[in-house]
Amino acid sequence: MDPPANIEITDPGFLGYLSIHWTQPASLQNLTGCTVRYQLRYYDTYEERWRSVRTVKLTYAAQFDLEKPVKVRILTVLKCACTNGTEVQGEEKEWVYTPEPTGVAGSRIRDFHCVYYGKEYMECTWEPGLVQPPNSQHYLYYWHREMDETKECPEYIILSEGRRGCRFPRESLLEFSKFNLCVNGSSPAGSLKMAYFSIEVQNHVKPAVVSSVHVSEIDGELKLDWSPPSGQVPEHCLEYEVESSTSMENGKEKQEKMVLQNLEDTSYGVPREVESQKTCFRIRSKVNMYCADGGFWSDWSQTKCTEDKETQYIPKWTYLGLVGLVVIGIAGVIILCLSLWILKKICIKKINKKNALYTLYKEKVNETMPTILSPIFK
Repeated sequence: MDPPANIEITDPGFLGYLSIHWTQPASLQNLTGCTVRYQLRYYDTYEERWRSVRTVKLTYAAQFDLEKPVKVRILTVLKCACTNGTEVQGEEKEWVYTPEPTGVAGSRIRDFHCVYYGKEYMECTWEPGLVQPPNSQHYLYYWHREMDETKECPEYIILSEGRRGCRFPRESLLEFSKFNLCVNGSSPAGSLKMAYFSIEVQNHVKPAVVSSVHVSEIDGELKLDWSPPSGQVPEHCLEYEVESSTSMENGKEKQEKMVLQNLEDTSYGVPREVESQKTCFRIRSKVNMYCADGGFWSDWSQTKCTEDKETQYIPKWTYLGLVGLVVIGIAGVIILCLSLWILKKICIKKINKKNALYTLYKEKVNETMPTILSPIFK
């Protein structure tokens, strides 16, 4: 059985997303009542393995690294009466295209990597090639499947040596799809070598620093509580790593690390070491395996220790003692206020009675004394 004919690979300008076309073998065009399918294999240079697909169509699109040879293999699969109802595979045909290297030797960029910060913006940075002609200028272009054409970097990251990266706003990104990038350049000595990359942005997320970390101690148990980091990463997509460092009475340090993969779990508790003097914690986060195939750990949070005044909590029995003291104090204040109020009432009553008797006495004296002496007793 003949292989497909007129195999052709075209580049629509999507930075490695190529279209593969072919036609049905001439020997099968007059067959009726048969099922003709095609088995296509192509070499994925990003993952370094062959990928396979079966289709009844005469076209297929796939991602390739344009810095490496493009390898495609295709054969015909036939099933009809003449094959006794079983599938028969024909001869496989291979097509290889090797791009011709262009650009100044040694000028390809190095150390290219992208970080999607909190799912709010992404930065892709690079270092210049080992050979960088004077007055060189780099350019970055990108494309994903919801774009009609490639676009240039929306905001370059510029250092004293020139362009060293690109910052992408969240609106320009697309998750769970190939995000293709190309960095090239120009110089008076000629064009710089092109560098192609294809990533999935959800695998490059770096969450923000974990905030609101608190340490408490209740009945001999140390408990660490925190709030999820800010940003656009859903809480159920995060896992945490807790690092503890305990100072023992013998002067030694005991360190432990624990990864917490329980969804939406933002607390961690451990028994306090009997011979411990102080325990310090710090925590970081990462997108878990349920939401991405990869990612970066966040930076560590601020360290919190059991002896920190702002984080130290009082044991339960001490809370009960404090509550009792507060109640007793309030009761004492109330009793004191009532006593003062009663005493004031008694004093006012005695003063009023004394004034009334004195007034009556003056009236009797004035009645019996001569008029000339009455001013003395006023």
